[in-house]
Amino acid sequence: MGAQLHLTRALPKSKRNISARAEAKAAEVVRVSKEYGEMYFDGPRDYGYGGYRYDGRWVPVARDIIEHFDLKPGDRFLDVGCAKGFLVKDLLNELPGLEVFGLDISEYALRNCPPECVGRLHLGSADRLPFPDNAFKAAISLDTIHNLPRPRAKIALQELQRVASSGAFVKVDSYHTPEQKEIFESWVLTAEFHDYPEGWLKLFEEAGFTGDYDWTVIQ
Repeated sequence: MGAQLHLTRALPKSKRNISARAEAKAAEVVRVSKEYGEMYFDGPRDYGYGGYRYDGRWVPVARDIIEHFDLKPGDRFLDVGCAKGFLVKDLLNELPGLEVFGLDISEYALRNCPPECVGRLHLGSADRLPFPDNAFKAAISLDTIHNLPRPRAKIALQELQRVASSGAFVKVDSYHTPEQKEIFESWVLTAEFHDYPEGWLKLFEEAGFTGDYDWTVIQ
């Protein structure tokens, strides 16, 4: 198994109105959010992002990824759960010649990607990657695999490692205390499987996942 790694530490922390989300979190809101369409990305905050637009926040993350995986021009890299492809865009800009690709389940997100990402983003699910073994030097999945039920999350971990010849990284929803768990459950809309770090590490072991990892903790 790999190690905990803070590859996304440079991302700004978004402000969350936990009490407002908890009050608005009806079954219909959750259902619409899980369609991963316009309402999820660019509708009211109750349904997801509340407007997911490019603002450059992924630039420092792209730099950390390039350094961590020792990426070079000509290498192939995959972002699973790429949404609108903003990280793909910044990786392309930060390392010209890097062959970057993304995959997401949202047709809406892929239709609204930056122009430079057109042709690089694939429609699909994390547990059925449409790529051959070792197709990429490295692959990541940020805040995506927890949106699958546990059995499919296990397959997604195996898939991520299958397509990455040199390294993989995942970031998933977790919590360290019962209080954090309660806050998470009042906020989350799309996660199908979540657990304390120990539960995730058990799943990594079951999947044979040896990549690095980190936790998204709502506080």
